Amino acid sequence: MTAVLDAVRLGPEDDEAEVTAAQVREVITRLIAAGHWRDGDLPVLVIFDAGYDPMRLAYQLADLPVEILGRLRSDRVLHFPVPPRRPGTNGRPPRHGREFALADPATWPDPAVTTTTATTRYGTAVAQAWDRLHPRLTHRSAWLDHDGPLPVIEGTLIRLQVDHLPGDRDPKAGVAVVLGHRRPAR
Repeated sequence: MTAVLDAVRLGPEDDEAEVTAAQVREVITRLIAAGHWRDGDLPVLVIFDAGYDPMRLAYQLADLPVEILGRLRSDRVLHFPVPPRRPGTNGRPPRHGREFALADPATWPDPAVTTTTATTRYGTAVAQAWDRLHPRLTHRSAWLDHDGPLPVIEGTLIRLQVDHLPGDRDPKAGVAVVLGHRRPAR
């Protein structure tokens, strides 16, 4: 449980992601200044619900020691990295690999990691993860004023499926993506 630190009323011209990034930046800066985060510590995990754009927030906060966890809509389409080019291939290299459509399990390869846990409240919980997925960004809406090539923002997709919700409600699988600070390989 956390207490609300600050609430900001958005005006008609405000960009929700920019305002949110500024608020997160302020909190992380204060944590670092107070000595609650130091070099070598794990990144700070910042969690957003489905109404936020986790890819854009990860891009805006890339200089901070944070990882962004955000829920995704079930109709999103992500892409794997581009496979290595074959020798002698001509033309412009692609920026996006194979599609991963959240609404189409036929596009899902085997997950990199799967865990299964029996719970008393939700029945069996199955978590699956695929690494290095990214959205195809376009020069529209949030990225309209972006200068230069659009970034490729990779993250780990996590899908959680449970048998049932409290009150015997039928669950939908929850999907989230973790983006941001990458620790150096050891």
